[in-house]
Order: sequence, then C-alpha cells, then structure tokens
Amino acid sequence: MSSHELFVGLMSGTSLDGVDAVLVDLSGPRPRLLAAAHLPFDASLRSALLALNAAGESELERAALLGNELARRYADATAQVLGAAGIEASSVRAVGCHGQTVRHRPERGYTIQLGNAALLAELSGISVISDFRSRDIAAGGQGAPLVPAFHSAVFAHPVEDRVALNLGGIANLTWLPHAGHVTGFDTGPGNCLLDLWAARHLGTAMDEGGAWAAGARPIEGLLERLLAEPFFAAPPPKSTGRDLFNERWLRDKVADDGPPRAVQATLLELTARTVRDCVARFCGGVDRVILCGGGTRNRALVRRIGELFAPAAVETSELHGVDPSHVEATAFAWLAQRALQRTPGNLPAVTGARGPRVLGAIYPA
Repeated sequence: MSSHELFVGLMSGTSLDGVDAVLVDLSGPRPRLLAAAHLPFDASLRSALLALNAAGESELERAALLGNELARRYADATAQVLGAAGIEASSVRAVGCHGQTVRHRPERGYTIQLGNAALLAELSGISVISDFRSRDIAAGGQGAPLVPAFHSAVFAHPVEDRVALNLGGIANLTWLPHAGHVTGFDTGPGNCLLDLWAARHLGTAMDEGGAWAAGARPIEGLLERLLAEPFFAAPPPKSTGRDLFNERWLRDKVADDGPPRAVQATLLELTARTVRDCVARFCGGVDRVILCGGGTRNRALVRRIGELFAPAAVETSELHGVDPSHVEATAFAWLAQRALQRTPGNLPAVTGARGPRVLGAIYPA
C-alpha cells in the first residue's frame, strides 16, 4: 500500500446531522476504506448553522466563528479516523473538506461553505483542499452536484443503465447510462423537509426509519401544491439547498392540510415522487438505482422509491463496495486527490460550467 495515496474525506451536508469522515487509500483503481467516523452535531450548533441560511444580525461574525468551530470538529474527526487506522498524519497526502453549506446561490454567482480550511490545516498538520464549488461557479456552472464524477468512477456499468441517488438533506442523482454522457442534478428535498416537520411535531431530529410517515397516507391536494414548485420542472443543470427548501417554504406551503402525520407522509411522497419524475423527464430507462446518503436509513422512503422504480432494482451502495454513509466523504477525498493531480473534478454536462475545471483551494500543511 502506498502511503502517498492516503486521503481523508470530510462531509457535513444539508441534513446537519454531523461530520462524516473517512480515511481511504486511493492508490488502486477503486477507493479502499481504512477507517470511518461520524461526529454528530449538537442541537446548539445545528441551530446556529440553520440560522445562517437567512440574513440576520452580526451574520459575518457568526459565520466566521462557526467556521472556526467547524474546523475544530473536522480536526477531531480527522484525528479519530487516523487513530482508528493507526496512521500518522504525516502519511496522509491531504484532507478533502467540503465544508458546511450555508448559502448556495449560483444564479447570483456565489456559494458559501464554512469550515476555515487554514485552521483545519493548522490543527491537523495535513494539507487541506476545500472550496470545491467556487471554481465551477466562476466558470458559469452550478457548483453542484459535484459527486457525479465520483459516482461514474465507482458505480457505472458497461451494460446497465444506472442511477446513483444520494438521499441527503437535498436529493441529487447521477444518470449513468451504459452508453452516452453522464449527467446529474439536484432533484429537490431529500431529508430536509422531513426532518423539519419531525422536529416540529415529534421533537426529534428525524422520523426514525420513516415509521411515523409510514403510518399515514399522503394528502393528494397538498402533494399537488408542493409539486407545483417551479424548481421541480426546471431542466438541468440545476442545484438547490436550504435557500429554497427551508422552514419558510414549508410554512408557506403547508397550512391546515390535515393531521401532522399525514403531512409527513406527503413530504415523504414528495421526495420519492420528485426523484422518479426527474428520472423519467430528464434521463431515460433505468435498470438499477443505487442509493446512498443518510436517507437510506429511512426504510419507508427506500420502500416507496423501490415501488416507484419497479421493475428496476433498487439497492444501497453497500452492495457495490461503498457504505451509503461514506459515499460523499469518499468522493471529497477523491476530489482532493484530483486537485493535487491538477485533474478536473467537475462534469460540465452536470453543472453547466463552460468546461472541465480543477476544483478546490489548497492549504498546505
């Protein structure tokens, strides 16, 4: 095993559940996982990050301080995976850190991911590559999703037409036809609205396993109103986030529409239906859907996606060698390697950028 191809990947997504960290060996044709860790966010940090999705008092200072706090959490996650594998920091080429998205406005030419990569490099003693989205946006792209290039490298098949579907706070898919161009885009809410509604009515971070939603039927009138959101019909390239699908959007769309449990079932149906509709409208026939992300733990959501895509096979990425919870963190380790190699990490057909670009800013150790 070459010690010069060890990378740490760090991901904290729109679900705001915590940091996923992996240590992977990228010296071979496929990533090899050496260690993984998940460091959950406490309620106060989660609330503070959510508050930055909208303008507010002293937001620049709050963002800077939260960036420092996230860097400390990222450093802890890095130390944890290195300790679990018995690897010294000096053996790791780089940390690929996506950071925490608090604003994503590609239509206005910017995106903001917090994390203070300079502080992370100082704390970890390892070079850090971060700010992966900005170069793609500078080239006219959406800056997201960025994982389709990785999905293509690990999940594409020579004779099957596949979809890799990440169920994070926001759902995004990669269309992997056995012949033709790879495409990908955000489909809309994944877990974010489900989590917001569960927090409001259950007092929990999520609807565990989708059990609450599974006990009710969707409200058809409400579902039709939610599906009327223009984002769903917009053609790719497209990306979104909590700038759109947030507490305010939910409050505006959902009034006195029925029992809270039935609303939760409707929000689950919204996620599943928008994924299916996007594939039907913008992709093509599919033989296999490969699921990853935290939403794979929502059994009711996975079951409903399976029903909507039948007779295509629907399964998690674990059957393809990558734990569903580790796919995105591994992708940013992979993107970090490409940055050091000066190899493009974006797919212009996915993001809409003017061409391939090397992604990420490098903070040497």
